[in-house]
Amino acid sequence: METVVKTKTPILQFDSLNVIYNEGEPNQVHALKNVSGEIHEGEFISIIGPSGCGKSTLLHTLDGLLKATSGTIFVNGSPVHGPDGDRAMVFQDFALMPWQTVYQNVAFGLRLAGKKESEIRDKVMHYIKMVGLDGFEQKYPHQLSGGMKQRVGIARGFAVEPKVLLMDEPFSAIDEQTREIMQEEVLKIMLNEKKTVVFITHSIDEAVFLSSRIFLMSVRPGQIVEEVKIDIPYPRTLETKSLPEYQEYKQVIWDHLKGEVRRQYRKGEA
Repeated sequence: METVVKTKTPILQFDSLNVIYNEGEPNQVHALKNVSGEIHEGEFISIIGPSGCGKSTLLHTLDGLLKATSGTIFVNGSPVHGPDGDRAMVFQDFALMPWQTVYQNVAFGLRLAGKKESEIRDKVMHYIKMVGLDGFEQKYPHQLSGGMKQRVGIARGFAVEPKVLLMDEPFSAIDEQTREIMQEEVLKIMLNEKKTVVFITHSIDEAVFLSSRIFLMSVRPGQIVEEVKIDIPYPRTLETKSLPEYQEYKQVIWDHLKGEVRRQYRKGEA
């Protein structure tokens, strides 16, 4: 992968985001506090932090599914006021429609956008083949393994050709062996399609393997307290994980995460 050239306008920019659930109520929760960041075209950004720190809240806010209490979000310089075709989400629980086939699930977003059936067919088949599911177009979700279901979700996200693909712990529900293969596959797709990805994970190994940069979050209220640039060239393979620098990055991330988890325990929230 070529070195990311930071353009004048980030593809995704967010500034001073605050999210407060049940604001003003006794059970008020300050989930995000003054969260800011910039993401440039072609980057793979992972967000990692202790459980309950607001990672998914941040992703859903960037997608427009959740409205921030305060702060701003811009995509290519235009303000975000809700969900839009320039962003697509891949969820951790697959979120497939069980009554629809693989083809229909991948086509869903395109049909919602009013695309012509000929265009839908070409794009759906392109992305089904890209995730290695050609031949399974007419299968239903209950006929697929966990890894195959997640591939359908990824194909659906890419099919609408968003500027930014948002992925919320997409591999958490699949076994470890499939997870490692899926990591390689997502990187291949991301590089081939020249996509920008924002990725939530609890796995330090996964974050280091996939990312060009990692945003490290604090305990709640969540803040981005550090950024780590991963200077390991793409393309990466599973052999990359044996590199000394790879292990060093993992230690840096663990040292941060360990400190935040200890803070969480001291606060009685773990």
